[in-house]
Amino acid sequence: MVHDHSHKHQGHEHGQGNYNRAFAIGTALNIGFVIVEAVYGYRANSLALVADAGHNLSDVLGLLLAWGASALTRRLPTRQYTYGLRRSSILAALINALVLLLAMGAIALEAVRRFSEPNSVSGGTVIGVAVVGIIINTVTALMFLSGRQQDLNIRGAFLHMAADAGVSLGVVLAGIAIVFTGWLWFDPVVSLIIVVVVVVGTWQLLKDSVNLALDAVPQGIEPLAVQTYLTERPGVAGVHDLHIWAMSTTETALTAHLIMPAGHPGDAFLVQVFQELHDHFGIEHATLQIETGDPRYPCTLAPENVV
Repeated sequence: MVHDHSHKHQGHEHGQGNYNRAFAIGTALNIGFVIVEAVYGYRANSLALVADAGHNLSDVLGLLLAWGASALTRRLPTRQYTYGLRRSSILAALINALVLLLAMGAIALEAVRRFSEPNSVSGGTVIGVAVVGIIINTVTALMFLSGRQQDLNIRGAFLHMAADAGVSLGVVLAGIAIVFTGWLWFDPVVSLIIVVVVVVGTWQLLKDSVNLALDAVPQGIEPLAVQTYLTERPGVAGVHDLHIWAMSTTETALTAHLIMPAGHPGDAFLVQVFQELHDHFGIEHATLQIETGDPRYPCTLAPENVV
């Protein structure tokens, strides 16, 4: 049995732009806004503002978490962490989603309580603070716009900031409604709308990060198409033990056994396959094992029910 464990890292930087400046500016702006929003929300007795402040605080923590994970993914491998710390970006996205959902649950409970115990709200203050929020969140979201398609981490940051801009717009509308109608129930209603918007936007992030944490095939890659491609390579009689998973929120890995009765095909074959796996499927880190299919030495990993 001939083994070949080969790796291809071309395109390694795919989707891994350096967002340090965006993280720094976004974090600073949002920390300042959280303080302003919490203080004025308390003074104006507005749950909508306090809810948005809590949401923005969770986003600050999320930005810091994503920023740290983005830096950790660039750490070099060690003897203990042979892939480096790339998967920290997946954990960051997962924790980010969970914290945000928990925060929204607490806000929803308080909003429901306020329906039975309405409090007076200063609509003018609500409007002024929320307008600032629209500006800050829009600016921050735009800084992550370019990387939202390639990196789940960056997508999480972008979605949170974009949602915040929309939420702040909702808070402005609530303030206007309170000023002109005096209906205090607008405040908890908008709070619940905020919760729904955030939960809907966060649910897909949670789902994607859980899938990646469980080594699911990343979205956009069809395992059958990859297997078909490998099977159709010249000299390949069969493919088994095919695994595709995320090394990080931007890098995909693959391992597979190729049955090639003629023996090892040479490095040129491997280089071509690795390049095409990258170009066609976005797989940056591939490891292939070459087998001749000798019936005297069957591969114990060949059956589909064996992992």
